[in-house]
Amino acid sequence: MSVQKSERRLRIRRNIRTKISGTATKPRLSVFRSNKAIYAQLIDDLAGKTLVSVSSPSIESETSSKIEMSSLVGKTLASKAQELGISEVVFDRSGYLYHGRVKSLAEGARSGGLKF
Repeated sequence: MSVQKSERRLRIRRNIRTKISGTATKPRLSVFRSNKAIYAQLIDDLAGKTLVSVSSPSIESETSSKIEMSSLVGKTLASKAQELGISEVVFDRSGYLYHGRVKSLAEGARSGGLKF
């Protein structure tokens, strides 16, 4: 039986979430990728709260490439996290492969000052 892409991603996502968790000092950087946009948020799993969230539709930019937009989302998230005094995060790729837009977002966050 063939497994659908979405089912495979959700299975991988569950396995990742059993291994990682975010705290107030080292939150989880969660990524969601849709066909048109990319969303990232820092989550404190112990309190069950989102500390910072950024999405590509919320950023006004002239870039046309989705990869460039993802990098910009990562840099924006890093700067907002720095304002809150957060410098270290745990990266949660949510079952997506680490390439393309997900990799670009992670590299943008790293260049903005976050440590994974």
